[in-house]
Amino acid sequence: MKIDDLVIPETAACVAAREVATAYCSPALLNHSVRSYLWAAAHAKEAGIAFDAELLYVAALLHDIGLVKEFDSHSVSFDEAGGHVAWVFAAGAGWPVERRVRVAEVIVRHMWSRVDVAEDPEGHLLEYSTSVDISGRGIDAIPAGLRVEVLDRYPRLGLKDEFVACFESQAERKPDSSAAAAVRNGIAARVAANPLDA
Repeated sequence: MKIDDLVIPETAACVAAREVATAYCSPALLNHSVRSYLWAAAHAKEAGIAFDAELLYVAALLHDIGLVKEFDSHSVSFDEAGGHVAWVFAAGAGWPVERRVRVAEVIVRHMWSRVDVAEDPEGHLLEYSTSVDISGRGIDAIPAGLRVEVLDRYPRLGLKDEFVACFESQAERKPDSSAAAAVRNGIAARVAANPLDA
C-alpha cells in the first residue's frame, strides 16, 4: 500500500476543515491530524471497513482543536470542546443536524479506550488512528513502507513533547477531563515509547 492509494476527500467541507486546522493548530498538531486520517484510511483499507471519508476527514482534522488556546474550554474536556467546535463548523458547512451530531460524536469517542466498529466505524477508525500516532498502539497493522512515506510527507515535528505538555496542562486545569485520566494512566511514558519517534 502506498500513500497515494489513500484518497483524501476534496469536498468543500474537507478543504475548509484543513484551512481551519492550518490556521489554528501548530504544524506538529496539524501533521498529527492529517496522519490520523491516513492511518485510519489505511487500516480501513486493510481491514475492509466501509466508512464515510468526508466525515472521518473533518473529524480527524478537528479532533484536537480543543487543545489550542483559542478553543480551550475552561470547563469541559478538550475532546468535548472539539466536538462542539466541529458541530458549529458542520453547521456552517450546511450539514444537517444528524451529521453535525455524528462529527461531534466521532471526536469525543476518539478518547475512548475502544469504539465498536459495527456501531461507529468512523469513531473506531479515529480512536485507532490517534492511538497509533500518539502511542504507537496498533502500529504493526500499518505496512512499514507506508509508515515511511507518511512520516516523510507529514513529519512529527516534535509532536511528542508538545502533546504531553498540552495534556499535562489540561490535566492540571481540568482534573476530571479525559486528558487528566490519560495523564494518570501514563500517557507520557507511552508517548515517549512510540516507535514512530524512534
